[in-house]
Amino acid sequence: MPHIQLESHLPGITGLLEYRKDTGQPIRDLTQILMRGESTLTEGDRELIATVVSHGNQCRFCTTAHAAAADLLLGDRTTTQQIRDDIETAQVSEKVKALLQIAAAVGRNGKEVTPQMVDRAKAAGTTDAELHDTVLIAALFSLYNRYVDGMATTMPDNDAYFDVLADRLVNHGYSRLPQGYDHLKK
Repeated sequence: MPHIQLESHLPGITGLLEYRKDTGQPIRDLTQILMRGESTLTEGDRELIATVVSHGNQCRFCTTAHAAAADLLLGDRTTTQQIRDDIETAQVSEKVKALLQIAAAVGRNGKEVTPQMVDRAKAAGTTDAELHDTVLIAALFSLYNRYVDGMATTMPDNDAYFDVLADRLVNHGYSRLPQGYDHLKK
């Protein structure tokens, strides 16, 4: 049960963003830029970063949501499970492995990012902008994980919710739907 009164049809972070639209809007804007804006990291790579960080922080809502979005973007349901099991044996490029290791470190504590991790990422072809964005996405999703779990938001009643959410994130991004979310009420 959430620590504050939230709309029951809006599990996870969506209920929190709707509760305080004035603080929710800048959060949505930054997330839209980082996750769907121009970047040499694919949208799938960025969703993998969100998944790794959320999984490491044991945030069930965010892990499930971003794994579903990554699955849709990547066209498979195995990669997200592989990175949750073991980044080093996952079927992703060396560059993505290096960035996911950095993201996982940031999720635990930003000071865990070592020069060796950065050197590995750069040797695999990572640009400074990609390194920057990986760290910022990881830090941002750590905030989201703590926000969602710290407010004890609810999980959806049905896991099919995450397929709908993934479709919305992939096809409409992180911006607030113009019509709001009343259509999700049961």
